[in-house]
Amino acid sequence: MYCCSFLSRLGVGMASMSSTLVETVSINYEDFNESFLTCGTCLCTYDGGEHTPKLLPCSHTVCLHCLTRIAASQTRDAGSFRCPICRELITIPRGGVAALPPSFLVNQLLDLMARQRREVIPQCSSHPGRELLFCETCDCVFCRHCADGPHSDTPCDHTVVPFSIALKRMSEILLYRANECLSKLGSARDAVASELRRLEAAATAADEAIDRHFAELKAAIDKRHSELKSAAAAAATHKRKLLEEQLKLIDAEKAKVEAECSGLQQQVEVREVSSRAAALGARLGDAAALAEPRENAFLAVDFAHNDAQQRFAEALAELGRVRTSTTFPGLCTLQLESACVCGLEVVVVLRTVDYHGEARCTGGDPVSAAATIDDAPLPCTVTDLDTGLYRFVLYCHTPHGGLPRRGALHGRRPRQCCCDHRRRAAALHRHRPRHWPLQVCTLLSYSARWTTTARRAARAATPSVLLRPSTTRRCLAPSPTSTLASTGLYSTVILRTVDYHGEARCTGGDPVSAAATIDDAPLPCTVTDLDTGLYRITMRPWSAGALCVRVLVFARGVRDSPLRAQIAATAPPLLVWGSRGTGKEQLSQPVALARCPKRREIYVLDAGNSRVKVLDDETFAFKTHIVNEGLAGRSCTGIAVTAEGIVAVNWRTRTLTEVTADGTTLRTIRSERLVEPVCVAADTVTRRLAVADNGARAVFLFDRHGNIEREVGNGELGLVGGLALSEDLLIIADVAVRVYDTEGNLKNVFAPVPKGRGGYGGVALECDAAGAWRVVCARAVRGRPALLVLDARAGKVLAAAELAERRPRRVAGLALLPDRRALLADLAADCLRLHTYW
Repeated sequence: MYCCSFLSRLGVGMASMSSTLVETVSINYEDFNESFLTCGTCLCTYDGGEHTPKLLPCSHTVCLHCLTRIAASQTRDAGSFRCPICRELITIPRGGVAALPPSFLVNQLLDLMARQRREVIPQCSSHPGRELLFCETCDCVFCRHCADGPHSDTPCDHTVVPFSIALKRMSEILLYRANECLSKLGSARDAVASELRRLEAAATAADEAIDRHFAELKAAIDKRHSELKSAAAAAATHKRKLLEEQLKLIDAEKAKVEAECSGLQQQVEVREVSSRAAALGARLGDAAALAEPRENAFLAVDFAHNDAQQRFAEALAELGRVRTSTTFPGLCTLQLESACVCGLEVVVVLRTVDYHGEARCTGGDPVSAAATIDDAPLPCTVTDLDTGLYRFVLYCHTPHGGLPRRGALHGRRPRQCCCDHRRRAAALHRHRPRHWPLQVCTLLSYSARWTTTARRAARAATPSVLLRPSTTRRCLAPSPTSTLASTGLYSTVILRTVDYHGEARCTGGDPVSAAATIDDAPLPCTVTDLDTGLYRITMRPWSAGALCVRVLVFARGVRDSPLRAQIAATAPPLLVWGSRGTGKEQLSQPVALARCPKRREIYVLDAGNSRVKVLDDETFAFKTHIVNEGLAGRSCTGIAVTAEGIVAVNWRTRTLTEVTADGTTLRTIRSERLVEPVCVAADTVTRRLAVADNGARAVFLFDRHGNIEREVGNGELGLVGGLALSEDLLIIADVAVRVYDTEGNLKNVFAPVPKGRGGYGGVALECDAAGAWRVVCARAVRGRPALLVLDARAGKVLAAAELAERRPRRVAGLALLPDRRALLADLAADCLRLHTYW
């Protein structure tokens, strides 16, 4: 019976058809056995027993049975015989014909054929011996002798193969898919089994924690029990001692009285008896005093003097909780919340979702995060917001703890020359939106190029990059305008948790972990549980590169992990407001800024128009203009907010004019010691003023009455570009940031600018949550402006970001706004620029 025939035979009969015939070679099982696996002498099939194949020296194969019979029939020469196939003389070895070597090839073919299954070739029922064919185009089985239509002898363009071959292919595909499905199911089973093992370990750890905690409570209760018993015993001992002492006194007095009365009957002298009677009368008073116990026998333990027992019972009822989580890591999402700028904080938000697909509104999950920059680890922290969101903060220092620098970083060379970057950045500028909003956005990818040469690599400035936004990631939130990541700024990623039903979680508490890298280098990050189902991951990269954030919940990766973005070396403005002119939304030489948190207003000193423009600090909507005679002459250069209004300094008239919000003059301060006053700062608590005088090369401190109480600097200051005043500190920024106390003592000098290479254009003080003062200032070195955040005490650089394209040409003033934003006054461009500084 044929398993399969040669397809070349079919080609002869189907030469008239133009169908595509797939040629394959198959073997007839019976023909192969008869030709190769059968002894040519006895016609028996080789096997491993009596008909074992033996290889003769002439290369022919004969079974052992035939060789034994042939050797036994030799009468002339018992030591040899002739091959039954070629008649060559064969010498019998010492061990007989059984010692002849086995035929290795035949044995291999026997093993191979034993492993092969016999395939039955489907044949046509009407034409015996005719094999069925399969048309791959029509997906049907037919016989070429009884088929009609396109499968007859009429030419067609169909692909035809033998049905046995098609059946074998389909079987192989089925087996492959079955094996793949089984492999995936096996992996799923391993994952679930691993989760079960972890659950058992967690249950054991929970039992141990409960036992340990209640053992501590029991120890505390036992300790209190011992303390109360000791107190009761001490009180009883004290009372007992006093009463026993009183008993001893009574017994002593009794013995004295008995001694006095003994021998009284033999006494006959009246005087002696009367004297003893008088003495006993005196003792009667002492006896009456001893009759009252000096200590009482009351001793009780009071548990009703307060509600401690009730509070203890209530606290015990609320003690501990068994907390689980429905977060499904595979549905949780990550979002970049902040711009990824070198030197600023990067924030990533993890949004948790349960297994129903609903957003979680609580936290508490064990979230972990890890970040790297250029394959180097980047520290990050995770904050549980307890709303189903987790906040990741990335933070990184340069190798020397200073500012981000150009060129080589971690031993790497710059990747692109500055001129090429500028051409590409100019091309990008024409296609960029006007500003980048600050709200939470979807993940973007960027490409960055280092700039400048090795000679500039040692100078304090960050590299520019070419940014190419791309919404390549998916998240549950809509996709607003793209977000950038810049060096020196904090970057934030939001993790949104989802449960196994696909619902967003509204609580936190999941064990979230995060790890960030920049170009595969670790980047420290922090995870914050917002307790709303969101987790915030924040980090601060100090160098440009490829950012990678990996987030784990229950040690399992979330859907968008790893989150990838490109850290930009510079920070673009969030908003550019105003243009040159005299209108409501136009400026002319804006030289200073001030903000009043109480009135929620921004005051812009529009020196070219001799007025102060008032804007809303949230929407930047125009409110009004303040006009006063003290602002005339286009010579006002400084402004500050006071308790009653604002104060402006006029360098031409050398006066300080304090006005109200409607322009009414409150007071005018003059002094003969003022030469060229250019900056002013005010402390609303102490009502003192600080005035920087570039002519006198000093800063004058005025008291609340407008009198000079102290001169700081003593003529040694440079051209002052920024001034800030608080109750305890005076910050002066000329060619460096100088920190003085209110007594005029110099405390620190840091962040100097190379001589003749730049300066400061504004400075402000900010108090953080811990009560520490931070200095936020705008600095330009070699025409490249940057925002710096410094520790007011130690001078350590906390954040730094070089400003990106459309950067300010000359920063003349700075004001801090909520959400860690800074508003800069660009004197040369006649506009205001909004940046983030943290």
